[in-house]
Amino acid sequence: MDHPPFHLTEPEQRLSSVVFASPHSAATYPPEFLSQSILDQVAIRSSEDAFVHDLVDSAPEFGAPLLVAGVPRAYVDLNRSPDELDSALILGAIRRGQNPRVASGLGVIPRVVSNGRAIYAGKLTMGEARSRIDRYWRPYHNAIQRLLESAHLNFGQAILVDCHSMPHEAMDGAARSRGHSPEIVLGDRFGAAADGEIVDRIEAAFAAAGLRVARNAPFAGAYVAQAYGRPSRRQHAVQIEIDRALYMDERRIRPNADFDAFRAIMRGVIAEIASIGYDRVPLAAE
Repeated sequence: MDHPPFHLTEPEQRLSSVVFASPHSAATYPPEFLSQSILDQVAIRSSEDAFVHDLVDSAPEFGAPLLVAGVPRAYVDLNRSPDELDSALILGAIRRGQNPRVASGLGVIPRVVSNGRAIYAGKLTMGEARSRIDRYWRPYHNAIQRLLESAHLNFGQAILVDCHSMPHEAMDGAARSRGHSPEIVLGDRFGAAADGEIVDRIEAAFAAAGLRVARNAPFAGAYVAQAYGRPSRRQHAVQIEIDRALYMDERRIRPNADFDAFRAIMRGVIAEIASIGYDRVPLAAE
């Protein structure tokens, strides 16, 4: 696969300490990868956060950079540790303790897509796994680190907003317990990844747009939130999960009739979230 590891859109002027990222929305599935898989071209996309980068593409208009994965989640999962190697898929991988993500086939090189459907008929070599990590995972995370360091240098803080989507059916349990299902789930690892005031303001931005918001259940944040959320150092990470039914036909993986209207709603939400990072005057101007 000869594809860029990421696509970065910078604002004309960096005005916000917020960095938006979409690690799971890449939709480029080259023939050589598809030929390795036993899935058809629709099934292999079922774990993809389709169109999320389109929903948040207004971020640079409000002074915040947007980082988007260049390769699909089914190929390499950028929201996993590079050490989360699945011994059931990768030859020579060593099982290290009990990791539920890896055990379920959702390591850094996924073995399955949604509903546990196997991607491959056989195994991959360790060399193939390492190549994917070195060519795509590491450059993407190096880019995140640079963006956060720049935010911290210029604003005295950095806020990473990691954007995802969730299957509508994932909210069925929440609907039974609450009487209604959340449309947005914010994950801050129960306060470990971000300051509560920042999460409060992100929640308020969605709530003001008329969306139902929950925190940390059933998604509290995975590797990205864990790795980059350092509130004691004024570096915060919040994972956002958006109900796919709001904007897409999940079965056919296509935008639905509400897509443009929801994208407009998200533009207002993104503006509010970016403004959280306006609170501090850029240090260069002080």
